[in-house]
Amino acid sequence: MQAVLVSHNRKKIAELRDILTRVCPDLILLSAGEAGLPDDIPEDGDTFEENALIKARAAARLGYIGIADDSGLTVDALDGAPGVYSARYAGEHGDDAANNAKLLRELAARPDAPRTAAFVCAMACVFPDGESFTCLGRCSGEILTEARGEGGFGYDPLFFYAPLDKTFAQLSGEEKNRVSHRARALEAFAPRFADRAEKYLKKTTK
Repeated sequence: MQAVLVSHNRKKIAELRDILTRVCPDLILLSAGEAGLPDDIPEDGDTFEENALIKARAAARLGYIGIADDSGLTVDALDGAPGVYSARYAGEHGDDAANNAKLLRELAARPDAPRTAAFVCAMACVFPDGESFTCLGRCSGEILTEARGEGGFGYDPLFFYAPLDKTFAQLSGEEKNRVSHRARALEAFAPRFADRAEKYLKKTTK
């Protein structure tokens, strides 16, 4: 069964492929580039779920099973920001250093506020016939005052995960893929996908 992971972010694709091929080993997974999808799909939804569906529908319109995620950081002291704007929090899309610097400035201006936060991931699947579903995963943590670790991407160096006493940037790939918001979203996603995919295949091969 062939599906498209609608992303051009190489690190995210690698992370999602690692998780998805473990939970859905029969899938043949293409990247957005391999499927010929543009890199400027507008993500103008108000929620993570809406943005994930927008991207997954782009693949479904080309006849693929579209799988997409939208994820980001929500910080309690900032009323849920940066939220759906996580990748472009400081203005330019994907500037991790600028985004992290802005986050630290915003929290420094609120010294008495809690630094609790959560990474949130919405996984969406859209079939070529238009059927769709979403699953949400969440991982709670705390924002540090300075970065720790060299791995990961985005806000990982600032996001401290107490159960492992490390930031996400200090976790191995195996550790992160076991506890992350994407892993938790995919844990809910996998059985629903298997059920829906089986029904879709039966319907389309009659």
